[in-house]
Amino acid sequence: MSVTGLPPSRYLGIKNKGLGVCGWILLFLSFLLMVITFPISIWMCLKIIKEYERAVVFRLGRIQADKAKGPGLILILPCIDVFVKVDLRTVTCNIPPQEILTRDSVTTQVDGVVYYRIYSAVSAVANVNDVHQATFLLAQTTLRNVLGTRTLSQILAGREEIAHSIQTLLDDATELWGIRVARVEIKDVRIPVQLQRSMAAEAEATREARAKVLAAEGEMNASKALKSASMVLAESPAALQLRYLQTLATVATEKNSTIVFPLPINMLEGIDGITYDNHKKVPNRA
Repeated sequence: MSVTGLPPSRYLGIKNKGLGVCGWILLFLSFLLMVITFPISIWMCLKIIKEYERAVVFRLGRIQADKAKGPGLILILPCIDVFVKVDLRTVTCNIPPQEILTRDSVTTQVDGVVYYRIYSAVSAVANVNDVHQATFLLAQTTLRNVLGTRTLSQILAGREEIAHSIQTLLDDATELWGIRVARVEIKDVRIPVQLQRSMAAEAEATREARAKVLAAEGEMNASKALKSASMVLAESPAALQLRYLQTLATVATEKNSTIVFPLPINMLEGIDGITYDNHKKVPNRA
């Protein structure tokens, strides 16, 4: 059984039939040719497979096994064996900008990138003609289909969710090809210039409205605080005089040439009374 639970003959396109009489004859002749031309043939039959590669061997047109060979040295028989190397490293698939009509009828251009790797070399060779081209085209169509069901605000605000949805769809679709999608990222969302200006004006109006609300709340809190302070100062006249002096000290630190010092009205009335009494006591010399 394979990774997905399907038998190899169905999942990988491998037939369970043997080589047959002619196949065994050709196999014997291939071995005989390799022995006759030894040691020259050994350099042609031994192949080196790197650590990140796997080799899918076809013998008389049939896949040799349901598992690729490598890494290391593998033996390829002359005339009857053909092998295909498959790279297992992560591949970066750059999706070009796709013109998409969103659900709220806004035309946008979205591009992205897909990271995937081949986990089954036999499936990648036997089940699809060009696995990289097929994954590239499937990524483009999946991106358009998923974004076509979302509004512009959902696309701008939910990139991670959309990328995860695309990754799930791609992973399910490419499983028969031996592909495992590691990550999907949406790089850029381009919208028309006129729509950008409209969105900027809307955002600016929203910010101004929020600023006015905050300023009104600040004025209300300040008026409540002033009311509480006036009630406290009304209970103690000395506290008011201390507040006068503190304000005077604050104004003096700013290096102003003119300082306005407030005085209570009753103090001025007392000074006027003293001046009037002194004038009455002085005799008229005339």
